[in-house]
Amino acid sequence: MQILIDENVPVQVLEMLRRLLPKREVWHVSEIKWAGKKDLALLPDAAKKGFGAFLTRDARQLEDPWETEAIKKSGMHHIRFTQGHKGMTGLGLAMGAVVAAMPLIVTELDDVGSQQLIHIKGLNPSGKHRFDRVDPAKSPPPYWPR
Repeated sequence: MQILIDENVPVQVLEMLRRLLPKREVWHVSEIKWAGKKDLALLPDAAKKGFGAFLTRDARQLEDPWETEAIKKSGMHHIRFTQGHKGMTGLGLAMGAVVAAMPLIVTELDDVGSQQLIHIKGLNPSGKHRFDRVDPAKSPPPYWPR
């Protein structure tokens, strides 16, 4: 399955996805000279070129009946994510969620016989749920040299 990444997704995610999905062709719209192309034209063209999935950050795309119809007619899997927080922290959380989810999503899509709509929910922004922090000067763990 070929995967097309929309222009609203940072191009930096492209190389990470290519490394995580080595048996897939992953393209960013900017690479194939489709940057600036409206989704109503892009979606049918992508389907004609053999793309099987479309990754976008366009959270409101499914609220537009014309775009929803274009997605349906394309037959491509529609994978979307949101960036719930601003700035570099928000970008990091969103890209982390996409990179972590895509190998699982692609594996699941291999086993389905029909078009799927996927929403990558994201990572919890609270550091307490994403990492542990220890100050070894105040509370040394058992493995810390004394």
